[in-house]
Amino acid sequence: MSKFLHRSEEKEIMDDLACSGQELTQTLKELRTINKLLGGNNVTTSGLAVLMKSSKNQPMTIADLGCGGGDMAIHINKWAINKGISLQVIGVDANPNIIELAKEKAKKENRTIEFVVGNVFDPDYIKDPVDIQTCTLFTHHFTNEELVNILKNLKSKTRVGFVINDLHRNFLAYYAIKWLTRVFSKSNMVKNDAPLSVLRSFKKKDWEEILAASGIEKYKISWHWAFRWQVICWF
Repeated sequence: MSKFLHRSEEKEIMDDLACSGQELTQTLKELRTINKLLGGNNVTTSGLAVLMKSSKNQPMTIADLGCGGGDMAIHINKWAINKGISLQVIGVDANPNIIELAKEKAKKENRTIEFVVGNVFDPDYIKDPVDIQTCTLFTHHFTNEELVNILKNLKSKTRVGFVINDLHRNFLAYYAIKWLTRVFSKSNMVKNDAPLSVLRSFKKKDWEEILAASGIEKYKISWHWAFRWQVICWF
C-alpha cells in the first residue's frame, strides 16, 4: 500500500497544454460520463450553495478553473437557472484547444458562458476578481508547493470564497477506476490518467497542510461519494 502513502508527482498525459485532436475529444466525452454517473458534479454545486447563503440573492460571478471541456461550467449554469439564481459563469483553462471545445459545447447547448485562456500561476489569470471560484478535478494536477501558490492567487481574485472538488487517494478508488477504464474506455489517455489521478490526489491531512501553508484559516473539508473531497474556503 506504499503507493498510497504520499501524493504521486507523475505527470498525466492531459497535463500537456498542447494536447488536442480526437484523443482529447474522446477523453473529455468519457470523463463527462464518469462524473455524471458517479455524481461528482453535485459536490461542487452543494459547495456553491453553502457559499451563496449570505449573498441574499444578489447576482454573482463564478470562475470555474481548469474548466476542461466546459462540463462543470455548463452544469453550474443549469443548476443556477433551475434554482432561480443569477450567476455569470466564466470557464478558465490554460489549454487553448480545450477552451475552443468548451466554447463549441456551450454554443451547441445554447449556454451563455464566457470561456477564457488563463494560467492559474499568472496573477492576472482572470482580469477582475470574482465572487466565487471553483476547482473540480483540477487541483490534483499540481504539487503541494504549486497548490500553495495557486491558492494564494485565488485569494487575491476572490471576494467570497472557493470550492474545491477533488479525489480521495486510497486503494479502493484506484483499483475501481483502473478496472472500469480498462473494461469500458476507448481512450488511452483515460486509461492512463484516471488511475494516476487517484495517486496524485489527496488525503484529508494533505488538504489541512496545504491550506495552512496558504494562509487559509476558515474552511471545511468533507468527504462525499464517490471518493471525493469537498473543500470550502471563505473569507
